[in-house]
Amino acid sequence: MMIRRLKDDLVKNKAIYIMLLPVVAYYIIFKYAPMSGAVIAFKDFSPGKGIWHSPWVGLDNFKDFFESYYFWRIIRNTLLISFYDLVFGFPAPIILALLINEVRLATFKRFVQTVSYLPHFISTVVICGFIVEFTSTGGIINSIISFFGGTRSALLGDAGNFRTIYVSSQIWQEIGWSSIIYLAALSGINPELYEAAKIDGAGRWKQTLNVTLPGITSIIVILLILKTGSLLDVGFEKIILLYSPMTYETADVISSFVYRMGIGANDYSFTTAVGLFQSIINFVLLFSANSLSRRLSGNKIW
Repeated sequence: MMIRRLKDDLVKNKAIYIMLLPVVAYYIIFKYAPMSGAVIAFKDFSPGKGIWHSPWVGLDNFKDFFESYYFWRIIRNTLLISFYDLVFGFPAPIILALLINEVRLATFKRFVQTVSYLPHFISTVVICGFIVEFTSTGGIINSIISFFGGTRSALLGDAGNFRTIYVSSQIWQEIGWSSIIYLAALSGINPELYEAAKIDGAGRWKQTLNVTLPGITSIIVILLILKTGSLLDVGFEKIILLYSPMTYETADVISSFVYRMGIGANDYSFTTAVGLFQSIINFVLLFSANSLSRRLSGNKIW
């Protein structure tokens, strides 16, 4: 019966399934098929011998990572940068969306949206170039510090400043683009709810607390779950373009460590083990966040 219904559905919606084929093929070829290569995490991989003929070493690569001098440093840096991004970066687009939603002048509203979206479309290399220039000794940030009586310094060369600079620039780059989904959710709130709140004497602040925020809570929770599931995913491109040996102590994260050891030192098995460890932890975090959200609020991804 199920097979017959499936066949009927395929015939009925043939055009939709044909449109779906390229997407399915993409994920199979570029996402699922490469997973077989993760086996080199358990081998002493040699390009000359290939994946399947390289000798097995079991969990030795994982042990080397856990016992290495860099383990706690890169775990600490990854978690701290991700935590700061979660605490300061996640609410930022929500706040921006709420502010834009309150603007009544359509021209000014479109201007603010356009300006806030633009940094997302600028190349990461260009963004990092801006950051390097702005934080240099003669840059605009040091000029402001000097104007208020401070001392000029190479801000990006100071390990203590790296996380602040990275997270702040990340917020600036993504706040506008990330606010789009919240603006879409806000547009779906029934206007009659606001009218009822006005009749009850609620001002703009109370309308926001009792109508607006509850109306987008489900979207916020789902995006928070996804954000939690990628807690250890700090993009290596921006880190590598901004950090230096002087800031490794606070800037070196899992992805940059994998890049440096894999591409620089050609230690493919070791870095695959590190990447696999990162993926497993992210999966556990995603599953845990989804389960916790389902129990506490009823909102979930699956």
